[in-house]
Amino acid sequence: MTDEKDAEGNLLPDADRLTPVGKFVRSTSIDELPQLINILKGDMAFIGPRPLLVQYLPLYSEEQHRRHDVTPGMSGWAQVNGRNNISWTRKFELDVYYVDHISAWMDIKVFFTTIKKVLMRADINTTTGQAATMDYFDGTN
Repeated sequence: MTDEKDAEGNLLPDADRLTPVGKFVRSTSIDELPQLINILKGDMAFIGPRPLLVQYLPLYSEEQHRRHDVTPGMSGWAQVNGRNNISWTRKFELDVYYVDHISAWMDIKVFFTTIKKVLMRADINTTTGQAATMDYFDGTN
């Protein structure tokens, strides 16, 4: 991503700053590979709610905090049910649903659906908002 700015010195929206190389990396999900190191270290699982930015922690409701009751994952229920094309509210609902319904069968379903989504390159870029992937969480959306 470039650091291009508008006339007032503000960064342009992510979608306007994403380079062709960045688009390729995102569309092929190559940028997800470094997370394998975290899985090998035991800090993450293959399946579980995706880790989010630390700066979002104070913005979570009590219900949204429940997503931290399980180990974070490289892919999760929210990713296979919309990834970057769902609202933050829906993403948190799906994460908590996963926490409440965690099972081997759920993990198998997420695993194979993830492979399908990656191969189809589905839901990588958001269809709403200014960000190339997902709008920032402000605690209200």
